[in-house]
Amino acid sequence: MEFENFIDIGIGIISGALLTVPSLWLYQKIRLKTFRIVSRKIIEEAEKNAQNLNRTAENDRKRKELEQERELENFRIRERKKLHEIEERLKQREDKLENRIASVEKKILDTEKREAVILQKKELLEEEKKAHEQMKSELITRLEKLSGLSATEAKELLLEKTKAEVRAEAANFIRKTLKEAEETAEIEAVKIIATGINRLAVSCVSETTINTVALPNEDMKGRIIGREGKNIRAIERATGVNVIIDETPNAVVLSGFDPLRLHIAKLAMTDLVTDGRIHPTRIEEAVEKAQLQIKKQIKYYGEDAAMRAGVINLQPELVTLLGKLKFRHSYGQNVLDHSLEVSHIMGLMAGELGIDVERAKRIGLLHDMGKAVSHEMEGTHALIGYDLALKYGETKEIANGIGCHHHEMEAITIEGSLCCSADAISAARLGARIEAVGEYTKRLKKLEEIAYKFPVVEKAFALQAGRELRIFVLPDKIDDDGVIHLARDLTKEIEKHLTYGTVKVSVTREKNVVQYAG
Repeated sequence: MEFENFIDIGIGIISGALLTVPSLWLYQKIRLKTFRIVSRKIIEEAEKNAQNLNRTAENDRKRKELEQERELENFRIRERKKLHEIEERLKQREDKLENRIASVEKKILDTEKREAVILQKKELLEEEKKAHEQMKSELITRLEKLSGLSATEAKELLLEKTKAEVRAEAANFIRKTLKEAEETAEIEAVKIIATGINRLAVSCVSETTINTVALPNEDMKGRIIGREGKNIRAIERATGVNVIIDETPNAVVLSGFDPLRLHIAKLAMTDLVTDGRIHPTRIEEAVEKAQLQIKKQIKYYGEDAAMRAGVINLQPELVTLLGKLKFRHSYGQNVLDHSLEVSHIMGLMAGELGIDVERAKRIGLLHDMGKAVSHEMEGTHALIGYDLALKYGETKEIANGIGCHHHEMEAITIEGSLCCSADAISAARLGARIEAVGEYTKRLKKLEEIAYKFPVVEKAFALQAGRELRIFVLPDKIDDDGVIHLARDLTKEIEKHLTYGTVKVSVTREKNVVQYAG
């Protein structure tokens, strides 16, 4: 376009100078010629562009074809390589199979050869055996002729003589061995037990079955009793202990055979006396608070006992069972103190014997934990302890040591056998146990166990040294007429199983409904 403008300007100048008709004709002719030249150049450029585009398209097409051919060739090469690898593997497998077939065929041939050799040797052995049998029978016949005895008679005579000699030698050996073992065992046992006892010095105080709660003044006794004895009955029902209010100045006596109940009652009574508000609802709150407090104390006692015995990695359930032993007594001896004493004795004896001290102390500490459960599980406390130990992750050796300490199962370790001796040593010390207390506790527990056989019984408390059995039933499971029948059935059961004195059976059916207005 710039070229055309340039021509137009030139023509305009020429035409303006000439200003004649021929000049106009010439102008038109020149302009037409110019247009033809420009159009020809445009057509040539368009043709050149088209050729360039065709060449570019052709080059792209050829390039793509070459790329496709190269990709196809690479694909063919890869496939041929894979086929070659597959062929190689197949060839190797064929070679292995052929080698195995050859080796198997060789083995079969060798086996057949060996079997043939064995058959030949077997035939030779049979022939030799027959020859030996014949020679043996000939020798026996000659011996029978020379000795004047048959082969059977000679065998019996020889056997009798040999038996007599063996019996005499065995008897002498057994007597000698037993004597040496008894002398050695007695000396060693006395030495070990004496060493263990002398190294352990503990005090043993026989705990009683009563507790005294101090009062700030005499007026507090009347508030504890309540109107018509309502408060004192609520305390006895909630705790299961006897509340004795006598002439003792500024004191109330709590009596019960179960130390756990006695301790809960003492905590609750102390709380009530300190607070000053004493009525049935407040009594229930105080008892619940004391029960929560006693759970924390039980955990503390268990952890303290494990630490003192040097026993680690106890499950929380076992720690709780140990803590409960603080409130259990065996013939007047505190079971937790007894367990600690047995643990120390076993550790000392195990050290003298050169066996596992840690295992021995662990068995001694846990040996009486079956006493921590009352009527929830059936069986003796040793077998219950065995089951509990396995349940809470103790080893079979530990559980066996617990279960065998009263000879109710065979001991599988020396530490388990020591538990019997250590338990007997701890119980046999002077002042450790009081037989009368144990029998008294057994009688009261038996009374409560009889009551718990009836499914409608919610709580059962043996009071007044076993002269009274106080029962609280589930009000939704029994009516007033059923209470009468229950009392009669209980008296019959008590007469059937227990044969001492007169037992007063009191059955209480009471239903309390509490609602809150928002």
